[in-house]
Amino acid sequence: MVTAGPFGVVFFGTPQFAVPTLEALLASRHRVLGVVTQPDRPHGRGQRTSTGPVKARALAAGVAVVQPLALKDPSFLTALGDLKADIGVVVAYGKILTDAVLAIPRLGLLNVHASLLPRYRGAAPVHRAVIAGETETGVTIMRVVKALDAGPMLASVRQSIGTDDTSDEVERKLATAGATLLVATLDRLAAGPIEAMPQKDAEASYAPRLTKDDGIVDWSKGASALHNLVRGLHPWPLAFTYLGGERLILRRTRVVDAHTPALPGTIVAAHGDDFLAATGDRLLAITELQREGKRPVTAREFLTGHPNLVGAQFRARP
Repeated sequence: MVTAGPFGVVFFGTPQFAVPTLEALLASRHRVLGVVTQPDRPHGRGQRTSTGPVKARALAAGVAVVQPLALKDPSFLTALGDLKADIGVVVAYGKILTDAVLAIPRLGLLNVHASLLPRYRGAAPVHRAVIAGETETGVTIMRVVKALDAGPMLASVRQSIGTDDTSDEVERKLATAGATLLVATLDRLAAGPIEAMPQKDAEASYAPRLTKDDGIVDWSKGASALHNLVRGLHPWPLAFTYLGGERLILRRTRVVDAHTPALPGTIVAAHGDDFLAATGDRLLAITELQREGKRPVTAREFLTGHPNLVGAQFRARP
């Protein structure tokens, strides 16, 4: 197969995670011929329609943007074919590509996936890795096939996860690393074919899309597991619990290496900066939280208006 470059690229992506790769492509010797992104959708309480991060960056760069409602739409497939792209690049586009789309670029499509495949295939690889307490993750460049994140791998890079890193912090690092790796992979491919490594399907794990119910705090679990949940669900959908029927969002926590005979969920300290609750093993310190509809506050700010909480109990349900 002839692969000589530089390449004409069609870019598929939607959220902020995809923007660094688009920017790296725009700054490279390769040409971004067009961008395919998800249709604009309403967000927030006012349900206002806003331009997505990838669309905004593409328009600012003067790149044509296509937002198909359905990938099988004949007019979209015609427009995609008219770009005459050599290769496609996919970064968190949000839909599984059809056979018809995969067949259009002459060299197929590459995907920038935020995990060390075959682990954490699916929509939320960073969040699920943090929730699981992983100390390392990474980015994999793979060829796109119709099966979910199952294509052969061309390159990967590793990234450590700190004990207090939140998913958005890890994601920002991976977005930058993935952008650099993608352009380097295209440059290698332009010089000649790259041997792809098949994934070991038996070692695969799945990272399903997040829902609000993922944020329910089960205080019978260990402190480390709850700390990982809080940071893994930051900044969305966020972990939450109930106190006296009021929903509280837990935004930042810390594991305290101490034990107590109190029942899981029981508040054992609530003064100054010390806001500690019993878990299934050790104590969990809540350092930042948020009442429903209010701004995030520190533990000290919250406790100033909520004295005498020692002995009260957090619950998973109101």
